[in-house]
Amino acid sequence: MSASRSFTVVPVPGPGAEDVVVATSGPDEGSVFTGTEDGAVFRVSRDGARIDRVAHTGGRPLGIEVAPDGRLLICDAHKGLLWVDPASGGVEPIVDSVDGTPMRFCNNAAIASDGTVWFSDSSQRYGIERWKDDFVQNTRTGRLLRLAPDGTLATVVGGLAFANGVALAADESFVCVAQTGARCVTRHWLTGPAAGTQDRICSDLPGYPDNIARGSDGLIWVTIASPTDPFVERLQTAPLALRKVATKVPEPLQPKVKRTVRVQAYDDRGTLVHDVDLAPDGAVGGAGYHMVTGVREHEGRVWLGSLHEPAIAAYDL
Repeated sequence: MSASRSFTVVPVPGPGAEDVVVATSGPDEGSVFTGTEDGAVFRVSRDGARIDRVAHTGGRPLGIEVAPDGRLLICDAHKGLLWVDPASGGVEPIVDSVDGTPMRFCNNAAIASDGTVWFSDSSQRYGIERWKDDFVQNTRTGRLLRLAPDGTLATVVGGLAFANGVALAADESFVCVAQTGARCVTRHWLTGPAAGTQDRICSDLPGYPDNIARGSDGLIWVTIASPTDPFVERLQTAPLALRKVATKVPEPLQPKVKRTVRVQAYDDRGTLVHDVDLAPDGAVGGAGYHMVTGVREHEGRVWLGSLHEPAIAAYDL
């Protein structure tokens, strides 16, 4: 475990600890859960001194939530929505297809008080191994889905530019979904006069948002995985043929994710409350942590996950 100022990096025994969640009650209270590229799900003690593998999904876990009963809701890019019991290691499939068609890229979720699960499917054309293809081609086939307590599954918002993080309002009057390709967080109203309509809680973000989450402070925390890239912005509006050609360029010549550690927090009116930009050059005390894709604020500590790093991190506000 390495630290600089109040920034702490906690290595985990697996690559790409993409998301993080903090257990707020029960036997795991205070522990942080994350999933890695090799399919493992880990529990990390608050002080980072103990790390236990609690399950293996057999796929690629991304978004992770803790249910009231202590189970973990996992968005697995390959397996779809899963329940994971951290006590027994049991894995229970929930849903892996929509209208008979397998999901390609189950990504992030939020659980409502009545048990409704809101979750994103980033692309209907490309899976996680080809996320850059969807991003550059700007397919806008992402969607926000709702799984009701009775098992009814519905697409609520479609046509999203790489649907990603999901979060609910504190009073559950709306649900938000990040559009990575459009650099915004879209809000779908659930109650009130605007119910059934969408607007944006924030837009023109300084980079590409990934996972989002409501913190214990009531704010919606948004990851900025990479700063805005002018070349990518131009490419997304180019003719489709050119966009497709761009994805076939050899990997070393493709645009690179800029190394940064940045998260923002917004209130329910869309006012920016926090802009935590820890390392524009990606070098936090020499730790080199970068590409923050997961965020969870809990009692003044902001936990971070990364699609690429074999570690989670934390920053004390």
